[in-house]
This record gives sequence, C-alpha cells and structure tokens, in this order.
Amino acid sequence: MTTSATSGTGGPTGNSLRRALRRARDGVSLDVSEAAVLLQARGEHLEDLSASAARVRDAGLEAAGRPGVITYSKSVFVPLTRLCRDKCHYCTFVTVPGKLRRAGHGMFMSPDEVLDIARKGAAAGCKEALITLGDKPEDRWPEAREWLDAHGYDDTIAYVRAISIRILEETGLLPHLNPGVMTWTDFQRLKPVAPSMGMMLETTATRLWSEPGGPHHGSPDKEPAVRLRVLEDAGRSSVPFTSGVLIGIGETYEERAESLFALRKVSRAHHGIQELIIQNFRAKPDTAMRGMPDAELDELVATVAVARLVLGPSACLQAPPNLVDSEYGRLIAAGIDDWGGVSPLTIDHVNPERPWPRIDELAEKSRAAGFELRERLCVYPEFVRRGEPWLDPRLRPHVAALADPETGLARPDALPEGLPWQEPDEAFTATGRTDLHRTIDTEGRTGDRREDFDEVYGDWEALREAAVPGMAPERIDTDVRDALRTAADDPEKLTDAEALALFHADGPALDALCRVADDVRKSVVGDDVTYIVTRNINFTNVCYTGCRFCAFAQRRTDADAYTLSLDQVADRAQQAWDVGAVEVCMQGGIHPDLPGTAYFDIARAVKERVPGMHVHAFSPMEVVNGATRTGLSIREWLTAAKEAGLDTIPGTAAEILDDEVRWILTKGKLPAATWTEVVTTAHELGIRSSSTMMYGHVDQPRHWLGHLRTLADIQRRTGGFTEFVTLPFVHTNAPVYLAGIARPGPTVRDNRAVTAMARLLLHPHIPHIQTSWVKLGAEGAAEMLRSGANDLGGTLMEETISRMAGSSYGSYKSVKDLIAVAEAAGRPARPRTTLYGEVPEERVRAAEASDGHLPELLPVLD
Repeated sequence: MTTSATSGTGGPTGNSLRRALRRARDGVSLDVSEAAVLLQARGEHLEDLSASAARVRDAGLEAAGRPGVITYSKSVFVPLTRLCRDKCHYCTFVTVPGKLRRAGHGMFMSPDEVLDIARKGAAAGCKEALITLGDKPEDRWPEAREWLDAHGYDDTIAYVRAISIRILEETGLLPHLNPGVMTWTDFQRLKPVAPSMGMMLETTATRLWSEPGGPHHGSPDKEPAVRLRVLEDAGRSSVPFTSGVLIGIGETYEERAESLFALRKVSRAHHGIQELIIQNFRAKPDTAMRGMPDAELDELVATVAVARLVLGPSACLQAPPNLVDSEYGRLIAAGIDDWGGVSPLTIDHVNPERPWPRIDELAEKSRAAGFELRERLCVYPEFVRRGEPWLDPRLRPHVAALADPETGLARPDALPEGLPWQEPDEAFTATGRTDLHRTIDTEGRTGDRREDFDEVYGDWEALREAAVPGMAPERIDTDVRDALRTAADDPEKLTDAEALALFHADGPALDALCRVADDVRKSVVGDDVTYIVTRNINFTNVCYTGCRFCAFAQRRTDADAYTLSLDQVADRAQQAWDVGAVEVCMQGGIHPDLPGTAYFDIARAVKERVPGMHVHAFSPMEVVNGATRTGLSIREWLTAAKEAGLDTIPGTAAEILDDEVRWILTKGKLPAATWTEVVTTAHELGIRSSSTMMYGHVDQPRHWLGHLRTLADIQRRTGGFTEFVTLPFVHTNAPVYLAGIARPGPTVRDNRAVTAMARLLLHPHIPHIQTSWVKLGAEGAAEMLRSGANDLGGTLMEETISRMAGSSYGSYKSVKDLIAVAEAAGRPARPRTTLYGEVPEERVRAAEASDGHLPELLPVLD
C-alpha cells in the first residue's frame, strides 16, 4: 500500500536515520528535521525507535507514581449536533438538516435524549460524557439558528453549557466537551461546567486548508493558526485540554513533525495539554477522500514513537484502539500510556464503522504487553491532584465523588450520582489578613512571591523567548521637529510615524514635546488640577488567574491572602463617607469561591449603607467573570449590576491593548477585543468608565501608540470614557520581573513621553489625563502635571495593589497632600466628582474638616 505521507527531501539517507536513532537512544533532544527522518523508520529501525520511546514513557510513568499502568476512560458518546459550518473532505459525522429531518431527528439532540444516554451510562459505570458536535452550526444553517432560538439559547455554546449542567446534576457523569473552535470567552463560559475539553490540532500544514482540493479547504475552523490560538487560549484559561494530530491526510513527514513541535510549544508554555491523541486516517465511503489509502500501521507506530520522544516523559499519549485491528501491542511498545475514551454503551459516532473493543479485551491485550489497565476520569489525574486553577470550585464535588484522592484516577467502586451544580454557599466570610490595607505600610508583605511561583504563571523559559522582541525599542528615523510642528498645529493630524518619533523624543526634544502637551492641556481644561476624595476597597486578593505582572494576587492559603465580608465593605464605605468621600473604587481578585452575583451584593451593600456614595467598581475582567459565572451575557450582567447600584466601572485590566503583549503579561486575562466589548457595552448602557494603560514592562512605543489609538476610536464611538490614567509598571515584586523577563519599569523619560503623548493622541476626545502619585510619588506626579496631565486621581485612603508590587509612595494622601503636589507644579487644585462635576458643598466641608483622612490610618513610613 502507498505510504500516507511523503518526504519533502526525497527520503532520509541511511546515515541520517542512523544518526537520528542514536540521538533518540541517547535521550538527546531532537529537532524538526530529525523527527521527520525518524517518522520514516521501518522494520528494525522502527523497533529501535519504539524501544527508545518506550523507555521515555516508562520513566514518565515512574515519575508520575503509576509505573506499568495504561489508562482509559469509561464513557458515553453524545453527538449533540451533527450540523457544522465546516466541510472536511474525510468526515461522515457531519450531515445536513434535510437528512436529519428524514431520519426523524432534530437539529440538536434534545435534553431528554442526552440525559437518557447519560443515565444509561451512569448505570453501566461510565464516568465521562463525551459531548461532540460540529463547529458553530448556526453560522451556516438557518435550521440550527431556529432550533436554538426556539429553545431559548443564544448560541450553541449556551446549549452546551446548559446540557452540561444537567448532566452533572441529574446523572453525575463528568462532561468532556469537544465543541470545536472556541474563543477565550467561550472557555470562561464552559470551564465551570466541564472538567476537561478538547480539540484536535490535526495538522499545522496550512496548504491542506488553503489550497483547493485540500482536506480542509472550505472549512474556516480548520485554519491551523486558528486552532493553535484555541490551544493557547485553553492554556491561558487553565483548562485541562486534549489535542493531537490526524496523520495520513496528505501532509509530508516534515509537516507532521512540525505539528508535533507546535503541540510541544503550547504544552510547555502553559502545562495545560493533558493528553495528545495520535489518530490515523481511515478512509470512509461517501466522502471526497474515499479513494485515499488508510494511514499504514507502521506510519501510526512511528508517529506515536516520535511524538513520545518530542513531547517527553510527562506527556500522556493516546492512540484510539478502535482504529487499529488487533495490533495493540505495537502501540504500547511505541510509547502510548492511554487508550482514550471507550464506551460499553454507545458507538464512536465519528468512526461508526469501527466498534470499540470490549474493556476486558483491552485489559487482556494491555496485560499481555506487561501493563495494567486502570480507569481514569475525563480529566487526567495530574489535574485532579493540582486542583485550582485547573478545576473550577463548582466542579470539585463532582470530581471528588469519582476520583481516588491518592492517585487521581477513577475510584473502581464509584458509581456516578447527580450532585447540585451551584455557587459556593460560603460567600463573603472575612478571612485572612484583612488589615492589610493598614499594615502594608508598616509591616509590608510577608514574602516577595507566591509559593506556587514556578507553576501558576506557565513556563518562564517559553515566555522569555516570546518576550525578547519587546525588550529593546526600535529606533525611528522620522524627523522629531516636523512631528512637533504637527503636534503644535493640530494633534489630531499626527501620523503614526510622527507619533512614534515623538514617543522616542529625549533631551530638548522631549522638553518641547511636554510644553506642547501642556499648552494643549491648558487650552482644553485650564490650569486647575483636580482630585477626588475616594476610598479604594480591594475586597479580596485571592486570585488564580496567574497574571504575571501582578504581585497582589494570593492563594487562599498564602500568608497575605484576605477576603472582606460584606459588612466590612459597607463599614469602609461608611468610614469614607464620614470623612468627605464622594466615591468608593472597588476591585478584587478573581476569587474562585465568590459567586458571579457577589459583585451585585457588594454594590448593593454600599448603596444600602451609604445611598449617596458613587460606586465605581469592577474591572472588565471582573465583569466577564461575573457574566460567565452567572450564565448571563455581558450586557445582561452589566444591566443587573447597574440595578444593584453600580454607577461607573474602572477601565483597568487594559494593561496594553495588544494581545502580543497581553499574553506575555497576563496569561489568562481577557483578550483586548473582549476588554473593548465590555467597556463599549457599558458605555451603551450609560455606565461610563475610566481608561488606563500600564506600560514599561515588555512593551514598545508602537504598543503605546496602538493602545492610545484604540482608546481614541472607542471614545469617538461612545463618548463613555471619563479620563485616561497612566499606570507605570511597578516592577519590584512583579513575577514577570523576578523571572528576568520584564524591564524594571519605565524611565522618567518614558513617563514624560507617555503622559505628553496621551494628551496629544487622545485630544480632543478624552480631556482629562490622570497621573498616578501611587506609582510616581509626589515629585514624579508634579512633573507629569507639567507634561500634559491635569488630574491627580484620588486620596485613596487605602491601597494594596501597587504597595504589594513594591511601590514606596504609601497608600493614601490627604487633601492637603494633593494640593501640595499641584502647588509644586505651579497650579491650583480643586476637588471633583467621578464624572468631573462639582462636589456638593456638604462633601467639601466634610473633607476639609478631616483633610480626607481616616482616623484609623497610621503615618506612612518613608
């Protein structure tokens, strides 16, 4: 039979194959070309290759504490819908609405149909519900859209989420979701309802997608770059994820090797790929590829062995047992350690012509190869034992009911039973270091980093490689003098080239830039320096998102972790009101135990205690967290928050609105497009927001320019930003700096240039530019007031985020302190409201009487 892959170089020489085999035996890392050579090993060479791979596998099992164990998952297959917007040339799973109607089926399986399968599976001892479906069928088929509308679902993902909850609650099976290409937001929606998810990479060979006649031509979701983005988003979202390659669909050996290395890169970056499937192509009748030969067994064995060598001992490697005849021993000998999902009840709907082996037969074949067959859950034991952030708290009881606490494998005696899927009952119990807002200035933080520093942020080495291009700003040739003339005449006419030239200005040119910006400031808002009497309330610092710039986030068990009760939040708002505050600014970590409605409770608690207080709260990241946890859309959630008392939102969590930078800085935080969606939706609902930019880490001036252009564009469309706040990166305790990746914050030159350029590039759309005394100190803030800024922000009364990061400028300023900063810049100062309005006289008098100073606050240590 013809081999199912070709070599782009005409096949390996004997010397190159022998050399690659020797390197494999010696345990030396392989490169792509060597892997491509080894994929072509046959006969004795293939046996040699398999032996090397098996040694690597055995070492990994020994290290994992399960030597001689091969695993499988006892599952039921739920084909939720066979409609799809893609047209893969080898697929028989996908069908069309007419065929479904003629067969008496709906466009989607009904909840009753799904639950009937799941209940039968639970009775048979299955523990996994494998939910597989076509990609976004509503985008292609009006019938799918009609079905979703008729049943009350916004999209297919909403139905997947809803049916997963019912499976958990009514049967106890654990959903493993295969809905195809997902967005970052989709992961946030589905993570609370499924311990694991998956999507095959299949191949990185773009030509198989882009060229007519290719197996993926005409299938938008099969573009390799899109699928790699999904794998990255899964890792960023801490979702245990299954992926793999499909071999024999027309790829070359080099392309197959490149696919394995792409999977390795993602796995190393995020540690989130729980298993890799090596799946062999099987031609099916009534498909465009029905005449293409099946991938040969030797092809499969060689690919398994090379995958094991490339991915290493800790990777979990599976080959579907129903896609071979009886050659299980050869697959085990080549390095697999898992058989995947096997069902005693349902067929493999993707390969219906290939029945599953009986589990006792699989155990016998494994035993003959020297391995004990053990059942696992859909989520691999390593992730069961890791817990957070990989397992959502709402899933912990469901997983714990079926998992052996020692091994993380399935408990042999466990029978699934439905359990409630719900938010934790214990919300807002005060815990931990709740006096951190006071003692951070006197006692400091307990340690300079979290105990899970080496795990929670992903792979530092892979991150370091990605960050290299951002470390050295490029030089600009555009004439700064011409750019300054344009800025002085009409800042709106600055081209990108001119703006970049000005971002690089230094010396006399920088002084001139700041004078131009200051002149624009004076013409727009006058000489008054504004400030607001406000209290900053960070209601929890427990967070597992893993933002690499953040030194504020703690695990529950860390010495500096805390969560405030609702009464404590309300008490702090009352204390702030008593000393003249007009606003509380409230943000917190993404605490896994707080329900999505917690934010409503916080806003309501403040409004009930202090009805006149302006509630400025909840970053776009918190908005998305609340929305996904409640199952509401962003618009619905913001509407509910507004009804609960939310007035405006902070435009934090923006960092840099360029995903190239964001994914280095934040790991699992919302992408730039989602941040934009949140703030624009808020503005449409009449909820205004601030806007921010954190700079001076792994960014370049071109990122600053793009960020400011994005904000100006949003403001032109919505008019909803109240101000722009510059946030210099505080590096001292930031994980990304401690790992040697980020710069030690911006220079004074950077701060002046960014402030001045913010004034010019946002003119006339955002009139108020705020500088941060918390990050720059009084002297630095005064300098920014001479560089285009007109606002000093708030008194704060307490501040822990910058102080935990290492800022040395204290946690609060009195009214007199802020007036003194303005005077140092030669300007008058006056108080303002959140929306830059006049402060009621009664509030002014209260602030003057107290100097905006809480009685409990201790002196700030220099």
